[in-house]
Amino acid sequence: MTNQFDRIIQRRDSDSIKWRLFDEDVLPLWVADMDFRSPEPVIEALTRRVAHGVFGYGEEPQELKDLLVERLARLYDWQVTPEEILFVPGVITGFNWALQALQSPGAAAAVQTPVYPPFLSAPRNAGMQRLDLPLVYGPGGRAEIDFDAFEAGVSGAGVRAFILCNPHNPVGRSWSRAELERLAEICLRHQILMISDEIHCDLIFSESRHTPLASLAPEVSQQVITLMAPSKTFNIAGLDCSFAVVQNEDLRKLLNQSRLGLVKSPNILGFTAALAAYRYADGWLTDLGDYLQANRDYLVEFIRTDLPQIAVAPPEATYLAWLDCRRLNLPVLPGEFFLRNARVALNEGKDFGQGGEGFVRLNFGCPRSVLQEALERMRGSLEDRAR
Repeated sequence: MTNQFDRIIQRRDSDSIKWRLFDEDVLPLWVADMDFRSPEPVIEALTRRVAHGVFGYGEEPQELKDLLVERLARLYDWQVTPEEILFVPGVITGFNWALQALQSPGAAAAVQTPVYPPFLSAPRNAGMQRLDLPLVYGPGGRAEIDFDAFEAGVSGAGVRAFILCNPHNPVGRSWSRAELERLAEICLRHQILMISDEIHCDLIFSESRHTPLASLAPEVSQQVITLMAPSKTFNIAGLDCSFAVVQNEDLRKLLNQSRLGLVKSPNILGFTAALAAYRYADGWLTDLGDYLQANRDYLVEFIRTDLPQIAVAPPEATYLAWLDCRRLNLPVLPGEFFLRNARVALNEGKDFGQGGEGFVRLNFGCPRSVLQEALERMRGSLEDRAR
């Protein structure tokens, strides 16, 4: 019986930027957008809402807040109240909003590179300096935090905020509780606001567990803005619905004051999709997790066996693999090489900041047959180069 995630869905004739940016002979494994049909309960809920035919101004659904409170308690033993949840169209909007609310031009915001590119521009958008605190690559290429360098950096650069990516995009780490506790302790000691992007928190593989940063301790929760969303999880990013958890009342008031006229609530279809996803699609999510983990394992084994000059640490979360191509000694950037010679589109590592040079990011959130063809093309391009 065919797995539902094996189904090939034609997206070139839709409005998909993923599939329309490149020529038709290119397999796009770049932007973090899965090629899977969203859960049927979500599609059915949207269909019913559209059939109503009236799309006036909506209100934030209290039932969605209540559902999120229950979900956070059940999954993470994290006690949150409905009043502590603020809706926002997207996580990128969320961390830009948080930095703008600080009103600290000239101060610095710290990020751990290589990291999702919007992290790199957010401090500048708020008139702040950016402090790059590069991750280091340990045994097997696994990304790790240099805590001594982290503390030295944040203690002497006028840092007001730290934007954490947990799970981390692109390196695929699901930070352990011990790692998060050490980061939080440093930030608390230096009175640094922590903004935690946890958009991939539902996409954790079996050997890992997600720990929300704010759930560590009451004193930590008072210094954290947590950003989550159903968008990556249920493949509904285009519907623009995310949420922030802000447990510090004064900080919550500051954010609400700074959003006026600038940061609106999600639209009514985004709310409809989020409510249906969180209420009815956990079974779909379990099946998705199994499929993505199998894709990850296939990818890692293929690279180790057939592309041994490329190194990859198995992602602990997300559907994104961070491929180290530095040993290939290519005459051009690796993303450019594979686009030109394999007709596979990947994200160029240099775009993720310091520590990303020589890497590419590959999205394995696609049917296995597409992943297999892309990897075969990449192998063929390197074999042709070796001849």
